[in-house]
Amino acid sequence: MRKKSPSETLSPLTALSPVDGRYGDRVSNLRNLMSEFGLIKYRVSVELQWILALSESESIPEVNNFSEKTQIFIQEIINNFSLDDAEAVKVIERQTNHDVKAIEYFLKELFKDNHELASVVEFIHFGCTSEDINNLAYALMLRDARAKILLPAIEELINGLTNHAKALAN
Repeated sequence: MRKKSPSETLSPLTALSPVDGRYGDRVSNLRNLMSEFGLIKYRVSVELQWILALSESESIPEVNNFSEKTQIFIQEIINNFSLDDAEAVKVIERQTNHDVKAIEYFLKELFKDNHELASVVEFIHFGCTSEDINNLAYALMLRDARAKILLPAIEELINGLTNHAKALAN
């Protein structure tokens, strides 16, 4: 788990669309968010946030509250998700022929060496459909692309136009 950063590496998992060829330099800042890598990363995040929510729910006594160490471990998986991790998910997907199921198996493998998480691996994806995971993943992709890419670009455009308007007012 870890290694290559998707912003540094162009692979089929980080491609946004055919525009990556001719216009790759103009869309490269979207790769971490809007590519297949981004979708896999957000799916993993959604599944992990779900297992954390289950651990905090009194309605699901089979999933105990996680220790701070385990919560940090889960957050590190989210924060440090890498291109190598996404490629590992794709290997599993080739066996399962199911994208979201591959995420589940990937997480089960990561959980096996953590006693708290190993005891609740069957609760990964509990009560969810693939659409639940996908809908949230796409929403998070769009939210982050808006906040991190689109709004700053619009702000830069507005500032540039404002400066030109002031400079050329006469």
